[in-house]
Amino acid sequence: MQSEPDEYAEAVLDAVERIPPGRVLAYGDIAELVGTGGPRQVGRVMSLYGGGVPWWRVVRADGSPASGHEVRAHEEYRAEGTPLRPDGRRVDIRRARWDGST
Repeated sequence: MQSEPDEYAEAVLDAVERIPPGRVLAYGDIAELVGTGGPRQVGRVMSLYGGGVPWWRVVRADGSPASGHEVRAHEEYRAEGTPLRPDGRRVDIRRARWDGST
């Protein structure tokens, strides 16, 4: 049975909700924005509670979407106009990374 998100999980989910369409952050970027934890902790929060937020905007440091969710993530990237790398499989993180401003 899944418990309610704790304070850290809520902070991660709030950060993900603020990422604008067409932009992304890496798991480590989210941890930095929240001010605690690391990529693995953010990944754990996303795996448990991320279904209600724009999870496709959180990628690995190399621009890859979450494992097992590539097809859906790419549908969202196309809809939002997220810049992709020439291979078309990964987000161009240099062009798509959100700077945290509104």
